[in-house]
Amino acid sequence: MGFTGQMKFKYFLLFIFLGIHIVSAQVSQPNQITALRIESKIEIDGNLDEPQWNKAIKISNFTQRELEEGKPVTEDTRVAILYDDRNLYIGVWCYDSNPDGIIARKMKRDFRWGGDDNFEIIIDTYHNHRDGYLFVTNPNGSRADALIQDNGKYSNKSWDGVWDVRARITEEGWFAEFEIPFSTLKFSQKEEQVWGINFERNIRRKREQVMWQGWSRDSELEQVSRAGILKGLRGLQSVDLLEVKPYLIGGWQNKVDAEGKTTFNAGGDINYLITPTVKLNITLNTDFAQVESDLTRINLSRFSLYYPEKREFFLESKDYFDFGMGRRIQPFYSRRIGISPDRHEIPIIAGARILGKQGKTTLGAMSIQTAAKDSIPTTNFSVLRWRQDVGDQSGIGLIGVAKLEHSRQNGVLGGDFIYSTDRLFGDKNLRLGGAYALSYTSDIENKTGEAQRIYLSMPNDFIEFDAAWERSQKDFNPEVGFLRRENYQLFYTELQFNPRPKFLPFMRQLVVKPLDINYYLNDQTGELISFESEFRPLGFSTKSGEFFEFNIQRNAENLTEPFPIHEDVTIPTGEYWFTRYEIQAHTFSGRPLFGFGEINWGEFYKGRRTRLQLFLVYRMNKYVSFSVNAKQNDIDLPEGAFITREYSGRMEYAFNPNLFGSVFGQWNSEDREVLFNFRLNWIPKPGADLYFVVNQSFDTQGGYWRGTNTAVLSKLVWRFEI
Repeated sequence: MGFTGQMKFKYFLLFIFLGIHIVSAQVSQPNQITALRIESKIEIDGNLDEPQWNKAIKISNFTQRELEEGKPVTEDTRVAILYDDRNLYIGVWCYDSNPDGIIARKMKRDFRWGGDDNFEIIIDTYHNHRDGYLFVTNPNGSRADALIQDNGKYSNKSWDGVWDVRARITEEGWFAEFEIPFSTLKFSQKEEQVWGINFERNIRRKREQVMWQGWSRDSELEQVSRAGILKGLRGLQSVDLLEVKPYLIGGWQNKVDAEGKTTFNAGGDINYLITPTVKLNITLNTDFAQVESDLTRINLSRFSLYYPEKREFFLESKDYFDFGMGRRIQPFYSRRIGISPDRHEIPIIAGARILGKQGKTTLGAMSIQTAAKDSIPTTNFSVLRWRQDVGDQSGIGLIGVAKLEHSRQNGVLGGDFIYSTDRLFGDKNLRLGGAYALSYTSDIENKTGEAQRIYLSMPNDFIEFDAAWERSQKDFNPEVGFLRRENYQLFYTELQFNPRPKFLPFMRQLVVKPLDINYYLNDQTGELISFESEFRPLGFSTKSGEFFEFNIQRNAENLTEPFPIHEDVTIPTGEYWFTRYEIQAHTFSGRPLFGFGEINWGEFYKGRRTRLQLFLVYRMNKYVSFSVNAKQNDIDLPEGAFITREYSGRMEYAFNPNLFGSVFGQWNSEDREVLFNFRLNWIPKPGADLYFVVNQSFDTQGGYWRGTNTAVLSKLVWRFEI
């Protein structure tokens, strides 16, 4: 071996050593915490004054992830764990040298914790380094939770587990007590449990984020592969839980030019744990009257708008049915069930589903029957999703989706795979995956159609790189899914650099994006459909929590038929190329008043377009907050000029973490209808809810407000364990 070869070999060994060092440097000793078994119940009040807490072993070896990666925490943080036959108890000591600086402005259930001081816990009960339960609280004792799958790739924040927490602020800092029933968790039936666990604390005034294990900026708490170990759990009893959640709903509704009528309804869910890790759910006469209205939007593109699911029944199982086609091609889209194309409710008669994990196999199966309404016949919707873990973080899966009507069928079959690692070059992330789907429709000439996707993603702190190719044939028809576009191929790539310049003391991170391209072709002809590109020469976030970016965009649209973009304004066929510019900025969300602003201007087809958006939030205190959102498009084309406007506002109030509500209003210049939604939610005990909702709409087209629809209802959901 010559000198050059020797040097290469030495550099190779050094590279391997540094990679090993990086990984080991994220493990802080002790990396295990032992739970103490207790015989007497803990009072959940945030005081942490029971003698059992003094006997428990506490861990305090937290390390900064932000702002100074690898440095010790600046405020002492400790955790201890207890358990009895029914519950896991987690005590948290968040000492603070300046308790007056603690930021805690949210109180309601499922709060957005990004702007508050908070403490987060993730528990990997299978200890498979993939899946976990996330529990979050702030100094007010607010609760939020999520289900984590595939080492953080999927996060279902709509899951509402049955658990409780109390917190209090003192002159020493803030403290919290968590009570998590074992019936809320799924775990194996071993005599001695070994779980993965990790903790994160955020001190907002300092922009400081600390973690117990795995504090690399290339990872997050949701990556449970970097978690520590929870030991000491022994003799946990098998949980044979039958849960019944009936509901009663009553109210009054009045439409314009019609007499008011009262309504009454009843139904509910039955949940049964077939095994400690597999749950059967049966739903009867399902009702979603308490769900807030969609935010209506004006569509100035040629393609479908995506509206997110808001119904708890479908949200709590969302992660089981995710499929590797990405956001533009979704074989299963739960809003196709129980909602008509014009977004009106269709009654759900009944349904059943099975969700769970056994060993390395994850299974989700659901079948729903909807009633006939107007011209829409009674329909059965079914979906089956199977995933198999492969190796440490990879996997393969299958999906089947069916829509069955009388004498008509539509369905999709598909398979996907993912290779994932967070150990590339030591501690870097890499994901490589693909998916294939085949649709069938019984009453069209070409009954089958295909869709495919291949993607590569490297989401890391300094360099982010993504690339993908996807295709949807003309005859691909997922009627229980979502297609943003039809009959296309997409070539996509994005490269972004995020350096952290130490010579700029106020700067946290630069964000420079030299490459971001979406190139759409007609799948049949190969002709251009659309081209979207963005170059970001300047973007940055500051240590004070602000963010700014400036983008240059180059777009193209190839219209093969006239495009009616607005009332009496139609853009003729042709190929259009245009350049646009954009500035975005937002301020730190931990302040009482913060906001987001955007201006996008430049060419648009053969004319000009200026888009403005402003979003402001004022948190008066932990009880009341206000927010407003305004959007405007000023468009001037040779075919005509017009302005669109969209306004919405919200007031949120919380009397305590179990009693909260909101008033939401919206209007846009296309529908010219004011929609108000008043919502109050009381949680008398974990797992039970009482809702009071008022919906009111006004037609404003005549220059004055004319009431068109009023609905007042109350809904009670109660939880029984048998």
